Amino acid sequence: MNVVDLGKVDLLVEQGFYSNRTDFNKTSIRNQLSIHANVVDNILTDKSYLIGVIFYSRERLEKVLEQNKILDIKVVGMVVIADNIGEELAIKTIKSLKVFGVLKATPEIKKILKQ
Repeated sequence: MNVVDLGKVDLLVEQGFYSNRTDFNKTSIRNQLSIHANVVDNILTDKSYLIGVIFYSRERLEKVLEQNKILDIKVVGMVVIADNIGEELAIKTIKSLKVFGVLKATPEIKKILKQ
């Protein structure tokens, strides 16, 4: 954002349209997401993305391994991979990982599952 745009935001805040810059940013983001909602929905459906917070426990990945499956994880939101999941289990059970949002995992797991 350039200084003139920032000044315009500050002017709108001063005039009471928004409580602060953060309020302006949140409102702007929500408006843009609303405008593009159909596009986002179509992409999520076409590409089989999960939406929300997805937790992968050691037990869950061990079941995946027992079933001789491998995961192709695509999430809009947050993926949490339990701290007790070792590199070997992750490599054997997760083929790919794409997260639009937040990935919470140990540094070692993040490194081997580079997005």
